[in-house]
Parts: sequence; structure tokens; C-alpha cells
Amino acid sequence: MIRQPSRHCTVELQALPARIGQVRRIVSAQLRYWRLDALIDPAALGVTELLANVHQHAVPSKQCTVELLVLLDQLTVSVRDLDPRLPRVRTAGTLDTEGRGLSLIDALSESWGVRPDGGGKVVWFTLPALSLAPEEAVRRTSVGRSSCARGMAAREPSLTSAEPPLRTAVDTRPRVRGAGVA
Repeated sequence: MIRQPSRHCTVELQALPARIGQVRRIVSAQLRYWRLDALIDPAALGVTELLANVHQHAVPSKQCTVELLVLLDQLTVSVRDLDPRLPRVRTAGTLDTEGRGLSLIDALSESWGVRPDGGGKVVWFTLPALSLAPEEAVRRTSVGRSSCARGMAAREPSLTSAEPPLRTAVDTRPRVRGAGVA
């Protein structure tokens, strides 16, 4: 049986307003490279909401990692930050200008959740992804090498010990790991 290889990309950044826009463009470019164009809008909207939550609520640091992971027919987008406090879904009033982020994630995703992770947490959501045709999967597996993960077992999104340590708050440029995004 031929199985589609997994695809993986991480971006480390400080969740500052200017950086959030950059990450949204990186996510869009990566999904376009993976030929998942139909997921660009919901994934970009969801990652924007999660990064806005880090910017607004996370202490002591705005340092975070965005992870995109495609396994078989599912895209998982996750954001890991260093704040151990778990988010709650709030009910926003009609005139409130905030408090709708997780409700929006719930509405646009197939599933979502949060889990403690070391001294912080990971908030994630999933979107259904159309699988590549088997011949396309074989071609992508056999052509070239990239730093995208291939053939990983299905799992909830998480950082592995192979990930490099987070950069200090002084360096606020996004750092991208994955294939297809310059």
C-alpha cells in the first residue's frame, strides 16, 4: 500500500503584530507549496487568532512556535507558547471587540484543543485536507530531499526533543523550518 508522506513545518517567533502578518504569509506559502490551497484561508485565520492570543495573554514571554503538520487527510495547526495558563472559551457581548478567538477556531475547524506542554501549552486545531493521488505521493517521496518530516506516525501536534531551543527575545525574526518556503 502506498501512503502519502507526512509534511511538517515549524516557525519560531515573537508574537508581535508585525510578525503575525509574516507568519500568516508563510503559512499561506507553505500550504500553496503543498497544494492545499483550499486550506489557506481557514488556516491563516486560525493561526492569526492563536498568535493574537499569545500576543495579548502570554506571560512571561511572547516567544512561540507555530507548527503545520499534514498526516494523510488532516492538517493540524498548533501554536506552542511558554505560558502554562490554559485558555478558556469566552462569551463575547455584541459590542465587545475581543473574546471571540477560540469560538472562531471552534467554528472553522474540524476539531481543536489545548494541552499542557513542559512549562507552557499547545493550542491546536485541525482542518480536513484532500490527499494527494498515490502517484503524486510516490513522486514527492522519491524526488529530492527536504527538511519536511516524512513518514511520521500519526500523533497529536507536539515539539520533539530534536527541535532546537527557542531563541532569545532579542531576535524577533521568524525562523522557518520546512520545505518550500524561503
